[in-house]
Amino acid sequence: MVDDEVRQLYERYQSAESDEERHEIALEMGKLDGRRHADIYTALEDE
Repeated sequence: MVDDEVRQLYERYQSAESDEERHEIALEMGKLDGRRHADIYTALEDE
């Protein structure tokens, strides 16, 4: 589930030791967020 993935990424972000690592995790979060929005739009179209 996307929310579990986001939680795991957030925990990794909090424990990241470098700005580069945080940047990579932020990019992954952005991809997940985009996927979640796509799921919402799909659900709305199906109504």
